[in-house]
Amino acid sequence: MIRLEPFTQADFKQLIEWIKDEELLISWSGSLFSFPLTQESLAWYIEDTNDPLTSDAFVYKAVDNKTNEVVGHISLGGISRKNRSARISRVLVGSSQERGRGVCQGMIKAILKIGFEQLQLHRIDLGVYDFNKGAIGCYEKAGMVQEGTSRDSLYYNGSYWSLTEMSMLEAEWDKLHGKHKLLKAAQ
Repeated sequence: MIRLEPFTQADFKQLIEWIKDEELLISWSGSLFSFPLTQESLAWYIEDTNDPLTSDAFVYKAVDNKTNEVVGHISLGGISRKNRSARISRVLVGSSQERGRGVCQGMIKAILKIGFEQLQLHRIDLGVYDFNKGAIGCYEKAGMVQEGTSRDSLYYNGSYWSLTEMSMLEAEWDKLHGKHKLLKAAQ
């Protein structure tokens, strides 16, 4: 089981250690950061985040409940209170030993729960580079639905990368995890 806690300056060193090369940085953040990742760029990244009343972005570290070790990073940004929507971004399972063990799916479910149950959002989406089949599979297992592809959306190292767009709506969340189960239990 994964829990999400606010990502703070105390977590910068570990994230920098995980992002060892430029391709991983680009896969994780698109063009938001340049390589190498620095303390200064991460300080800018978390400015004005994680305030439930005013922030349009929440940045988290993912913690394994069994070991209390930080195993990943994830953010929920672009929050539109008017449209009740947001975008999951910068998903990273930190250690390669943790990959394939359900950490990603736990992170996605935890951030969807925050979005739908705490922030009362209607729609949460994300974009993932189409060659990242493991991540796409993880997101589908968590209930995300593929919507389409933004073709050739990022140019890196002599080639274009396309972005698979995925989303979940609150009714889909409720059916899987929320009101649907509560209504069924009450009957």
